[in-house]
Amino acid sequence: MEADEVSIREQNFHSQVREYTICFLLFAVLYIVSYFIITRYKRKADEQEDEDAIVNRISLFLSTFTLAVSAGAVLLLPFSIISNEILLSFPQNYYIQWLNGSLIHGLWNLASLFSNLCLFVLMPFAFFFLESEGFAGLKKGIRARILETLVMLILLALLILGIVWVASALIDNDAASMESLYDLWEFYLPYLYSCISLMGCLLLLLCTPVGLSRMFTVMGQLLVKPTILEDLDEQMYIITLEEEAIQRRLNGVSSTVEHQAAELERELEKVKSRKTNLERRKKASAWERNLVYPAVMILLLIETSISVLLVALNILYLLVDETAMPKGSGGPGIGNASLSTFGFVGAALEIILIFYLMVSSVVGFYSLRFFENFTPRKDDTTMTKIIGNCVSILVLSSALPVMSRTLGLDKLHLSNNPRDSETKPSANGHQKTL
Repeated sequence: MEADEVSIREQNFHSQVREYTICFLLFAVLYIVSYFIITRYKRKADEQEDEDAIVNRISLFLSTFTLAVSAGAVLLLPFSIISNEILLSFPQNYYIQWLNGSLIHGLWNLASLFSNLCLFVLMPFAFFFLESEGFAGLKKGIRARILETLVMLILLALLILGIVWVASALIDNDAASMESLYDLWEFYLPYLYSCISLMGCLLLLLCTPVGLSRMFTVMGQLLVKPTILEDLDEQMYIITLEEEAIQRRLNGVSSTVEHQAAELERELEKVKSRKTNLERRKKASAWERNLVYPAVMILLLIETSISVLLVALNILYLLVDETAMPKGSGGPGIGNASLSTFGFVGAALEIILIFYLMVSSVVGFYSLRFFENFTPRKDDTTMTKIIGNCVSILVLSSALPVMSRTLGLDKLHLSNNPRDSETKPSANGHQKTL
């Protein structure tokens, strides 16, 4: 009997070690990719060797951590769907025994925990730390800036707590609601994160339609269009003459007329950009011009039509049938039943649509007039703007599972059941629903 208990404890221990190792490796890959993405857009002028360089480096690491968490939150939903289909296809395969409900549930719990940590601690700390200078009268340095940052974080936390307290008193003024505010870990933080997810859902609903319409324009800028009834050699000759004319005017302008010289330089840059695009179109092969562009546009049209059709059918289904509303953790757990009538093909289609909706929402976010100046530029993005972009992507990624679940793109549940005995409860005692 004792040997059986020891064996069970050993199995649980090895399972925990395996899960932590897999989580660490996955996060390490995401962190490295996120670091290369941020350094690609980060302004190179910020890389000086002084106190500000240390502050920028710390803010860079925190922003990279946040972007990695955002990427993990986006990838967890497709990862859970494809894991469910793999477990259904190979239920007894020895090499995929590590892929179980306990691992998936642990990843979701870590994603939720790190999202809260980044949203309410790391990103405010990075922003205040970047903007801090130290209190007057204290010796300048890193310690003074850290002290000012911590004081600002405490004041911000008290402000948010006071706002929630007043809102709770106005909406539901009873003893139970007031006492629940004292429980920061079990009630306050999850409730606050749910409010952020709600804001993210509203932002997704605003950005996604704009992004769906902008995707055609963006792909048209990235791809080479077919040359139908166009003479590229003639256009190249004309734009070369324009470039030479502007260059002669620029050389003849006196150095004292700075305004006119700056205007001519901007015009010259636009002409050079048009010339580069024409050279790219001229060098492109016939396959790239006549096959890739139409195929990508047709694929975008099909994906947009399927997305709109699925959303419309699901909304109609929700209006007609009350039982179709998302309900907690009721339903099949991971590895119990396929999420689609078409099996693996249907699950793959859902994953493609989820990625397409996320990309469309990001494109729509940067296409909105209010966030247009927020768009990162290669080698010319300040750390403050990088922090804002990381927070925005984190909010959008935290709302993606909720939106996918509401729109009927995902029906997977993580729940304790006989077939998935290793599944663990979440930190707040409730079941995790994807």
